[in-house]
Amino acid sequence: MKLDVNFYRFERAFQDCGRGEQFSYGGLRVLYEYIIQFEEETGEEIVLDAIGLCCEYTEYDNLKEFQDEYGKDYECIEDVENETILIPINEESFIIANF
Repeated sequence: MKLDVNFYRFERAFQDCGRGEQFSYGGLRVLYEYIIQFEEETGEEIVLDAIGLCCEYTEYDNLKEFQDEYGKDYECIEDVENETILIPINEESFIIANF
Protein backbone atom coordinates (compact mmCIF):
# COMPACT_ATOMS: atom_id res chain seq x y z
CA MET A 1 0.00 0.00 0.00
CA LYS A 2 1.31 3.43 -0.94
CA LEU A 3 0.68 6.67 0.91
CA ASP A 4 1.33 9.98 -0.83
CA VAL A 5 3.39 12.25 1.38
CA ASN A 6 2.71 15.97 1.41
CA PHE A 7 5.00 18.41 3.19
CA TYR A 8 3.01 18.23 6.42
CA ARG A 9 3.44 14.44 6.62
CA PHE A 10 7.10 14.78 5.66
CA GLU A 11 7.71 17.28 8.46
CA ARG A 12 5.65 15.18 10.90
CA ALA A 13 7.77 12.09 10.18
CA PHE A 14 10.84 13.92 11.50
CA GLN A 15 9.00 15.07 14.62
CA ASP A 16 7.54 11.62 15.29
CA CYS A 17 10.97 9.98 15.39
CA GLY A 18 12.54 12.66 17.58
CA ARG A 19 14.39 14.42 14.75
CA GLY A 20 12.24 17.55 14.50
CA GLU A 21 15.26 19.78 15.15
CA GLN A 22 17.58 18.09 12.65
CA PHE A 23 16.72 20.57 9.88
CA SER A 24 15.32 24.09 9.90
CA TYR A 25 11.83 24.60 8.48
CA GLY A 26 13.41 26.03 5.30
CA GLY A 27 15.83 23.12 5.15
CA LEU A 28 13.04 20.57 5.45
CA ARG A 29 11.08 22.38 2.75
CA VAL A 30 13.93 22.31 0.21
CA LEU A 31 14.82 18.72 1.09
CA TYR A 32 11.19 17.72 0.50
CA GLU A 33 11.12 19.56 -2.83
CA TYR A 34 14.45 17.99 -3.83
CA ILE A 35 13.11 14.48 -3.16
CA ILE A 36 9.85 15.16 -5.03
CA GLN A 37 11.81 16.48 -8.02
CA PHE A 38 14.13 13.45 -7.92
CA GLU A 39 11.11 11.12 -7.98
CA GLU A 40 9.58 12.97 -10.91
CA GLU A 41 12.81 13.02 -12.92
CA THR A 42 13.77 9.40 -12.32
CA GLY A 43 10.37 7.73 -11.92
CA GLU A 44 11.75 6.11 -8.77
CA GLU A 45 9.61 6.23 -5.63
CA ILE A 46 11.47 7.07 -2.45
CA VAL A 47 10.40 5.47 0.82
CA LEU A 48 10.14 8.10 3.56
CA ASP A 49 12.74 7.27 6.21
CA ALA A 50 13.33 10.37 8.34
CA ILE A 51 16.20 8.84 10.30
CA GLY A 52 17.84 7.66 7.08
CA LEU A 53 17.54 11.16 5.62
CA CYS A 54 19.10 12.61 8.78
CA CYS A 55 22.06 10.26 8.29
CA GLU A 56 22.34 10.99 4.57
CA TYR A 57 21.95 14.80 4.58
CA THR A 58 23.25 17.64 6.78
CA GLU A 59 22.22 21.27 6.90
CA TYR A 60 24.79 24.05 7.27
CA ASP A 61 24.10 27.68 8.11
CA ASN A 62 27.02 28.86 6.01
CA LEU A 63 30.25 27.85 4.32
CA LYS A 64 32.31 28.48 7.45
CA GLU A 65 30.25 25.98 9.43
CA PHE A 66 30.80 23.44 6.65
CA GLN A 67 34.56 24.19 6.58
CA ASP A 68 34.76 23.64 10.34
CA GLU A 69 33.59 20.07 9.75
CA TYR A 70 35.13 19.21 6.36
CA GLY A 71 38.19 21.44 6.24
CA LYS A 72 39.39 24.62 4.59
CA ASP A 73 40.07 22.91 1.25
CA TYR A 74 36.55 23.97 0.28
CA GLU A 75 37.08 27.66 -0.38
CA CYS A 76 33.70 28.34 -1.96
CA ILE A 77 30.28 26.78 -2.50
CA GLU A 78 31.32 25.61 -5.97
CA ASP A 79 34.06 23.48 -4.38
CA VAL A 80 31.39 21.78 -2.26
CA GLU A 81 29.12 21.29 -5.29
CA ASN A 82 31.99 19.57 -7.11
CA GLU A 83 32.23 17.03 -4.28
CA THR A 84 28.61 16.20 -3.46
CA ILE A 85 24.95 17.09 -3.89
CA LEU A 86 24.29 20.59 -2.60
CA ILE A 87 20.76 21.87 -2.05
CA PRO A 88 20.65 25.64 -1.44
CA ILE A 89 18.23 26.94 1.18
CA ASN A 90 18.98 30.66 0.87
CA GLU A 91 21.98 32.87 0.09
CA GLU A 92 24.11 31.27 2.83
CA SER A 93 22.44 28.10 4.15
CA PHE A 94 22.52 24.77 2.33
CA ILE A 95 22.08 21.03 2.70
CA ILE A 96 24.60 18.49 1.45
CA ALA A 97 24.57 14.77 0.87
CA ASN A 98 27.13 13.60 3.41
CA PHE A 99 30.38 12.22 2.05
